[in-house]
Amino acid sequence: MIFATLEHILTHISFSIISIVIPTHLMTLVYEIVGLCDSSEKGMIATFLCITGLLVTRWIYSGHVPLSDLYESLMFLSWSFSLMHIVPYFRNYKSYFSTITAPSAILTQGFATSGLLTKMHQSAILVPALQSRWLMMHVSMMLLSYAALLCGSLLSITLLVIRFKRNMAVIGKTTNFLMSAFSFDETQYLNVPLTNYHRYQLTQRLDHWSYRVIGLGFTLLTIGILSGAVWANEAWGSYWNWDPKETWAFITWTVFAIYLHTRTNQNLQGANSAIVASMGFLIIWICYFGVNLLGRGLHSYGSFTLNT
Repeated sequence: MIFATLEHILTHISFSIISIVIPTHLMTLVYEIVGLCDSSEKGMIATFLCITGLLVTRWIYSGHVPLSDLYESLMFLSWSFSLMHIVPYFRNYKSYFSTITAPSAILTQGFATSGLLTKMHQSAILVPALQSRWLMMHVSMMLLSYAALLCGSLLSITLLVIRFKRNMAVIGKTTNFLMSAFSFDETQYLNVPLTNYHRYQLTQRLDHWSYRVIGLGFTLLTIGILSGAVWANEAWGSYWNWDPKETWAFITWTVFAIYLHTRTNQNLQGANSAIVASMGFLIIWICYFGVNLLGRGLHSYGSFTLNT
């Protein structure tokens, strides 16, 4: 009872803090107030600590790692977004995660604590299929990879939006709409106002960080899929069963493998590779959340029904 109460308190504290952090961070983007920026970063650190305490508390009183259902995985995903937010802060990197990770953390945590998943808030005994040492390895790697791939994809989407808006300003001067909307030539930034050059630098940094984060996420996804295959062989006698979850995980892996391949071709870098990453953003949500709506397959223990 004490642990359940503590978990409930930590959930509301973390959600309240991050609800304050988001508008604070938006104000820092507009007014560039150093004090507010530092406060928002400390708020995300406090959120990370609260979610960490929540997961540890649930682990202690449930007796197993809190990765057994959709509620616990959403809380871990929110923790992952918070982790990705504070790592660049402690390493003094100027990244663009804060604009993405803070809203992502509050949306995932908000859905997890909503009335839709009330039945999952109470920890239950693990089903036989999950009573394995591979649970922590496989699920944690998959969720960390989802967090990294989602952040990287959102950076790519931001890059596309910036370039699309730039080209829309001169759309009346071209005869080919699609080519002007997504084509990119560095020479067009020569002999132009300083604002456009700063925008060019921003898109270059977004492209760079997107590539690095997606590369990390792809590595984690590969580890997660391989560990899942070994676990599946132990539990079901086969490394691969083309379960809906497995199939969409493979599709996700393929999409981001294509993205990384486009990065090896200089002509396909930038907007072209960002389009592939943007497609991957949708694929990830289908793999992680959409398949759970089906409630079928070997991974059906991660499914849920809407409360009425």
